[in-house]
Parts: sequence; structure tokens; C-alpha cells
Amino acid sequence: HVLHSGQAMERMEVTETFAGISLPGHLHTQESLGFAATFTFRSTDVIIATYPKSGTTWMQEILTLLFSHGDVLPAKTIPNWERAPWLEQIYSRAALEEQDSATRRLITTHLPAPILAPALQRSKAKVIYVARNPKDVAVSFYHFHRFAKFLPDPGSFDTFLTQFLEGTVHYGSWFDHVKGWLGQRHLLDIFYVTYEELHQDLKGTAQRLSTFLGCPLAPETLAALEQHCSFAAMRDNAMVNYSLIPPEIMDHSQGRFMRKGVVGDWRDHFSPQQNALFNRLYQEQMGDSELPTRWPM
Repeated sequence: HVLHSGQAMERMEVTETFAGISLPGHLHTQESLGFAATFTFRSTDVIIATYPKSGTTWMQEILTLLFSHGDVLPAKTIPNWERAPWLEQIYSRAALEEQDSATRRLITTHLPAPILAPALQRSKAKVIYVARNPKDVAVSFYHFHRFAKFLPDPGSFDTFLTQFLEGTVHYGSWFDHVKGWLGQRHLLDIFYVTYEELHQDLKGTAQRLSTFLGCPLAPETLAALEQHCSFAAMRDNAMVNYSLIPPEIMDHSQGRFMRKGVVGDWRDHFSPQQNALFNRLYQEQMGDSELPTRWPM
């Protein structure tokens, strides 16, 4: 984004609608979304798929360190949106097309499964889906709306939570997103992991990922990964924390991209009424879904 500071203020108020969901026009055009929807994946591609605020950045860092065999130089010198470009964003097309066919591409997406699944099923690409307790997602996404100028003003937390539960927020329904990607478990080469597992057992998760990706994990790689992928290290790394983004786009006075990085922050935000409503809707929507991990709700 930094290279495009001349375009920094473009389309800040624009909302795009694609496949029934709203997306920020500053990051997406119909053309960039169409490019994503018709993208041809390579068998060597690795795709990180997430709903926003679910651990995307963390997984980008983990995979960067796995792919570099523990060399932290790429992670400390190349912005994460160049290392793991967004499939659907305006600025990513060049980054994706420039990588030669010998390179194992790391690609990031927030798009729902129905848009990408047909093309992914035709390829041998591997998908890593990261999910997070939706109560924590809602809190984090609310704070992100206050910080990111390209997202609408969220109003009060109560107002935002209502829209989140209705699925009318940007990027659509959390429930549909998770269920859509869970529905691909027998159709894609897909690895499911939760944000909470990354917290509880980063080392074990990295080992499972290395097996899934067929990517050897030496002890020194694991040590470098554990150090570089700690919350404090990521929060202080300008290639990760979005501090390079101009303040017209991300209002750094409103907080930090890397805000807390904790599990269970929702308890400080939800009223008993909000919690009861959320639990009821969660049960209705997710009752019979097989999640990789049960969250303490």
C-alpha cells in the first residue's frame, strides 16, 4: 500500500458488493474481486483463508518462517502483504503474477468458500483455515472499524454486535464463512486450526503445519519461529503491524493493529444480555457443525 500513497485516499467511502457480501472499496474493486474468483491456483500454492480478525497475520508470520527455514530476514524486511499477498485486493495482482512458477506462493484471502472452492478443487493447492472464537472476533473487528478509515463507522458496540450477528458487516456473516470452509473438509486439502490453539500450543501447531505442508522443521527453525511469532515481536515489527500504512488510511491514534492478541477479551465487552443473545444465535447457527476446537463460550 505504501507504494500507492498517491492513491491512498481513493475509494475510502466506497462499498463493493460481491457474491452477496459487502467489502471495503478502498481495498477491492469488481475487477480485483473478479480476478480472485477466476484465479488459477498452482498445485504448490498455499492459501491462508480466514474471516477478518481471526489470526491471519499470525499465520502469515508462521508460514513465512516455515518457508524460510527460520531465516527471519524476509519477515523483518518485506511487508507481510508482499510475502503473502491478498488474492482479492487491488494491490495484489502484480505481486501474485510476478512470482515465478518455481516459487511456492503464499496467498491470503478473506473470501467465503463458495467463491474460491471450485478453482481450489481443480488444483492441488493446500488451504489453511484459521478460525477464532466469534465473540473475540466481534470485539476485535469492532476496534478495527474504529482504527481503519476504509471501514464504516461502527457506532456503539451494541449496534455493531447486532450487525455482526445479522451478517451485514463487511465481509459478511462469520457463521456462513466458517461453515462454508468447514464444508470443504472432504473436497480440499485443508488444515483447520484455531487462534486459541496458536495461543495454547504454537510449537505443536507449527509441527503439524510442517507435516501438512511437507516442509521440514529443524529445531533451530522452530526456535526462530517461536521467538518471531510471539505477540510482542509481531506487534513491534513494522513489516507486520501496519504502522507503515499512512494515518489517512489507518488512524494510529485510535489504537494499534496489534491491539491485545489475547483469548477471551470479549468478557470485558459483552453485557449478560449480549452474551445470552450471542449464545442463542450461535447454537442455532453452529449447533451441528464440527469445529476443530470448542470455545469456552
